[in-house]
Amino acid sequence: MKERKSKFLNSSQIELKNTYTPSDLPDQNFSDNLGDPGEYPFTRGVQPNMYRGRFWTMRQYAGFGSAKESNERYKMLMEKGTTGLSVAFDLPTQMGYDSDHIMSTGEVGKVGVAVSSIEDMEILFDGLPLGDISTSMTINSTAGILLALYIAVAKRRGIDPKKLRGTIQNDLLKEYIARGTYIYPPKPSLRLITDIFDYCSKEVPEWNTISISGYHIREAGSTAAQELAFTLANGMTYVQAAIDKGLDVNLFGKRLSFFFNVHNNFFEEVAKFRAARRMWAHIMKERFGATDPKAMKLRFHSQVAGSTLTAQQPENNIVRVAYQAMASVMGGTQSLHTNSMDEALGLPTEKSATIALRTQQILAEETGVPDVVDPLAGSYYVESLTNDLEKKALDLIERIETQGGVVTCIESGWIQSEIQNAAYQFQKNLEGGSEIVVGVNKYVLENEPPFETLKVSEAVANEQIARLKKFKSGRNADEVASELAKITDAAKSGANLMPHFVSAVEKHVTLGEISDALRGVFGKFQEKITL
Repeated sequence: MKERKSKFLNSSQIELKNTYTPSDLPDQNFSDNLGDPGEYPFTRGVQPNMYRGRFWTMRQYAGFGSAKESNERYKMLMEKGTTGLSVAFDLPTQMGYDSDHIMSTGEVGKVGVAVSSIEDMEILFDGLPLGDISTSMTINSTAGILLALYIAVAKRRGIDPKKLRGTIQNDLLKEYIARGTYIYPPKPSLRLITDIFDYCSKEVPEWNTISISGYHIREAGSTAAQELAFTLANGMTYVQAAIDKGLDVNLFGKRLSFFFNVHNNFFEEVAKFRAARRMWAHIMKERFGATDPKAMKLRFHSQVAGSTLTAQQPENNIVRVAYQAMASVMGGTQSLHTNSMDEALGLPTEKSATIALRTQQILAEETGVPDVVDPLAGSYYVESLTNDLEKKALDLIERIETQGGVVTCIESGWIQSEIQNAAYQFQKNLEGGSEIVVGVNKYVLENEPPFETLKVSEAVANEQIARLKKFKSGRNADEVASELAKITDAAKSGANLMPHFVSAVEKHVTLGEISDALRGVFGKFQEKITL
């Protein structure tokens, strides 16, 4: 019988053996490397009982069109059992433009919800119990402003900000590396991030102030080892910036969180999560001197891989999502978003979003997977793969540090080039047939039936712009000008910007106006193009 392949490699170019034995775990203190669940170095999980205590948070990412439409989707998801909100913002909101700005033309409400003002934020969370739920916001360059809007809405409702729970992504380094929704250069962006760390440690202590994201690095085409290395290297950069500002690693370290992709290679993904926890524990303890075990824990949200979803035979995506979700849970995630089957074609319909949520609920309630902590621990294959991924990732981190650190490697284009090369190699393998995607280059259907998708009406943008202009016309112009002047002065002086953001949005200053004030001080980042 002809062999399938002459060589088996995973995404990180680790050659896989036919069989794994105890000899594949040489020269290591096995019990020390593993530890017990909930104990340093957290290889087996950050809690001793993991999902026996409670399931992971089922946090379905949603947002489109107007704040009202998105609010209706959140209420539908909560009625069907989602346990945490996750907000997607449109591109103008992410890039610091109000909906009525010329740069927003054609993009208002298209890939997320449009939020320019406190009025938008009030509508977005109308009828939702902000004091009781956990809210995640996928926002970066304007993260501080969106958090300020959320705090201001809570205060209007009489909710103490100290009771608010949630996460802002707030990870600018990966924007330069992989995603592109940056505004300011890296150094002022790092300053904004540490301002949020400092402010929230006092005013919103239950809030996760950053979600250090490997997700978009993987979506851009990286390998699992690159995702692991570049994400943790970014995390190290944020920690060092906070320490340099005089913040206590044992305090802000407890509010750091991470965000990882879950790709198709099941065992590689499980091993990646286990390696990430162990690496971060060592980094926080040995490099940064953390003494509180809670500051050494790598807690992470995960999302199944959008880049693996196919427009061809979209129902196949339900199966991909289910396998990826299981890898995430077996790897010990704290919260999970499952993509909808139609996301390669357009925004998720209500039906497809419900199926994605039900995928998590079936995994939780029917499979028995959550009943045991780290069920693959001790597998010769999984432990060997965990070690291999850790070694590859550490080698990449060393290369970054040799070149002067993450910011230098971003400015030179080296990290971006590494990801581009990996993406190019994958595409070559796909076109050459050594990489199989079912329905795309194997088991193809000649005549596929049409698939219904959700489309955002152009009327949404017109209504949003008209409402925003009315909102602006009803403000006290002197108050707006005064608040913007205070933000400009604080940006120049180095004072913490977050209190000024909260005060400004309460006085009806908009997201775009605050962003423009900061652009005037910090300037805009221009990417170096690498070929």
